Amino acid sequence: MLDAFLAHEFWLSLEYLPLAEQIGATWWFPLINSLHVLAISFMLGALLMLDLRIAGLAANRYSVEDLSKDFLPWIWVSFVIACLTGTGLFITRASAHVLNPAFQWKILLMALAALNMLVFHWQSLQYRRSNSRGVKVPAFLKWSGMLSLLIWAGVMLAGRWVGHIV
Repeated sequence: MLDAFLAHEFWLSLEYLPLAEQIGATWWFPLINSLHVLAISFMLGALLMLDLRIAGLAANRYSVEDLSKDFLPWIWVSFVIACLTGTGLFITRASAHVLNPAFQWKILLMALAALNMLVFHWQSLQYRRSNSRGVKVPAFLKWSGMLSLLIWAGVMLAGRWVGHIV
């Protein structure tokens, strides 16, 4: 019981940070929310192209390595911006968000997406180094690309539901 109280106090303390109060009480909130949505859109657009290529469903005339070089910088920069803006949004109502089932699902799915990404990069390192345009993507990597799209769709849905579930 004491642990739950301390945890609740921690989340409340985030809400009372001057930055959280500034974001929550001014035009910063809609601005940060808009930047969050834009960053996610850029990230998912680039991720969609790369994952569809990995799955063998699009852009098959391009090597995975070429598309990775083009899209991974967009994915990572957008992801970092989305995390920063998401943190800004989170701290304005941290104590409510951590209890929200949709937010909990979003965080769980983001952790699964990270795990999938780590496994994918570990498995694909050798493939990407030796890839030529004529080499087929291994089935495991194709499934990983499709799983990535499915998980990120879940993250987006859960994120959308956060504001509507109490």
